[in-house]
Amino acid sequence: MKYRVHRLEVSKDNLQERLEQFLNTLDGEVVSVLPNVTQYFLCYGAKVNYILIVEKVK
Repeated sequence: MKYRVHRLEVSKDNLQERLEQFLNTLDGEVVSVLPNVTQYFLCYGAKVNYILIVEKVK
Protein backbone atom coordinates (compact mmCIF):
# COMPACT_ATOMS: atom_id res chain seq x y z
CA MET A 1 0.00 0.00 0.00
CA LYS A 2 1.13 3.51 -0.75
CA TYR A 3 0.13 6.66 1.08
CA ARG A 4 0.20 10.27 0.01
CA VAL A 5 0.15 13.24 2.41
CA HIS A 6 -1.40 16.52 1.24
CA ARG A 7 -1.03 19.91 2.90
CA LEU A 8 -4.03 22.23 2.65
CA GLU A 9 -3.58 25.87 3.68
CA VAL A 10 -6.72 27.22 5.36
CA SER A 11 -8.02 30.14 7.38
CA LYS A 12 -10.99 30.35 9.71
CA ASP A 13 -13.07 31.98 6.97
CA ASN A 14 -12.68 29.27 4.33
CA LEU A 15 -11.90 26.12 6.33
CA GLN A 16 -15.06 24.14 5.59
CA GLU A 17 -15.33 25.05 1.89
CA ARG A 18 -11.65 24.36 1.14
CA LEU A 19 -11.68 21.01 2.95
CA GLU A 20 -14.91 19.90 1.26
CA GLN A 21 -13.66 20.85 -2.22
CA PHE A 22 -10.32 19.12 -1.67
CA LEU A 23 -11.81 15.89 -0.31
CA ASN A 24 -14.17 15.64 -3.27
CA THR A 25 -11.22 15.74 -5.71
CA LEU A 26 -9.29 12.85 -4.13
CA ASP A 27 -9.17 9.49 -5.93
CA GLY A 28 -8.01 7.32 -3.03
CA GLU A 29 -9.33 6.62 0.45
CA VAL A 30 -8.89 9.24 3.19
CA VAL A 31 -7.09 7.70 6.17
CA SER A 32 -6.71 10.73 8.42
CA VAL A 33 -7.23 14.49 8.63
CA LEU A 34 -4.76 16.23 10.96
CA PRO A 35 -5.05 19.95 11.77
CA ASN A 36 -1.95 21.93 12.69
CA VAL A 37 -3.08 24.10 15.60
CA THR A 38 -1.09 27.06 16.93
CA GLN A 39 -2.09 27.85 20.49
CA TYR A 40 -1.91 31.43 21.73
CA PHE A 41 -1.85 32.74 25.27
CA LEU A 42 -4.37 31.26 27.71
CA CYS A 43 -7.25 33.62 27.02
CA TYR A 44 -6.69 34.15 23.27
CA GLY A 45 -7.51 30.66 21.98
CA ALA A 46 -5.96 28.82 19.04
CA LYS A 47 -5.68 29.01 15.24
CA VAL A 48 -5.59 26.29 12.54
CA ASN A 49 -2.80 27.12 10.07
CA TYR A 50 -3.05 24.15 7.75
CA ILE A 51 -4.48 20.64 7.52
CA LEU A 52 -2.58 17.47 6.64
CA ILE A 53 -4.66 14.86 4.80
CA VAL A 54 -3.39 11.28 4.53
CA GLU A 55 -4.67 9.42 1.48
CA LYS A 56 -4.29 5.69 0.73
CA VAL A 57 -3.47 5.31 -2.98
CA LYS A 58 -4.59 2.16 -4.80
